[in-house]
Amino acid sequence: MTVNAPSRRAVRDAGRPLEPNRASRPHQPGTRGPRESVISRSAAMIVMGVFTVYFLLPIFWLLVSSTKTVGNFNTTAPLWFSGTAVQDTIANLGDLFTRQDGIYLRWVANSIAYAGVAGFIGTVISAMCGYALAKYRFRGREALFNVFLGGVLVPATALALPLFLIFSQVDLTDTFWSVFLPSIVSPFGVYLSRLYAASSVPDEIIEAARIDGSSEVRTFFTVAVRLMSPALVTIFLFQFVAIWNNFFLPLVMLRNSSLFPVTLGLYTWNSSVNQYPDLRTLVLIGSFVSIIPLLIAFLSLQRFWRGGLGSGGLK
Repeated sequence: MTVNAPSRRAVRDAGRPLEPNRASRPHQPGTRGPRESVISRSAAMIVMGVFTVYFLLPIFWLLVSSTKTVGNFNTTAPLWFSGTAVQDTIANLGDLFTRQDGIYLRWVANSIAYAGVAGFIGTVISAMCGYALAKYRFRGREALFNVFLGGVLVPATALALPLFLIFSQVDLTDTFWSVFLPSIVSPFGVYLSRLYAASSVPDEIIEAARIDGSSEVRTFFTVAVRLMSPALVTIFLFQFVAIWNNFFLPLVMLRNSSLFPVTLGLYTWNSSVNQYPDLRTLVLIGSFVSIIPLLIAFLSLQRFWRGGLGSGGLK
């Protein structure tokens, strides 16, 4: 019986390790994944570009319009600056800050008090309520949470008239508290705080703090708040923007112009444009200046707006 001798290639490959199948090879870091098609990438860029223009074009128009006077507002290009934009802007700002003894600055200060202080207090209250609903077991917890969840679905404008009737019974209408007190309540903040506390604050860390002798209040402020900080920043920003842009509640509650927020104050000026045409430029530049605190709030708090602070808390 004759045995065939192995071929040279078989002898050469006998000492090599077997290579895994190309389909079964693990993905190596740094290797290229599936390439995106040019059409899908181009479509995504076009959609993002359209939305960017949609959101930024009104702001750019407001910036351009705030640099114009009443005389050249209708005679120059609507989307570009005039030749005397710098001088006109300085003059408009001077008129804005000196009109009616500087009442615009009073309106901005009122908005900062309403939005900043009430937003901060509302964030703390929402965090405490959400933490309690997530970490404590008590009768009626789910029913209470459903009540808060139902409050998210109720529009704020629907509550303005009932709030006016309630505050009128205790003689608090046309006061600072008639706008401040309703602004500290945030059902959405309670909802978000409970969800985030349930997922980011481990029960083991709370038990460890209790064993070390920490009180419940100290555990909340020293442990839970640190782990919940991304959610708290989100709640504060939502509260700040919602209160800053709130219009209907101050319109119903307030009659004294010195208590107006900037939104209601600019509305009263805009309502008198037909009688006083020079107020048009003040409304435009006042509207542009009023969005600067919102930009400052977002830019200063965005570094806290990140997740993963609780990772590595447990070994």
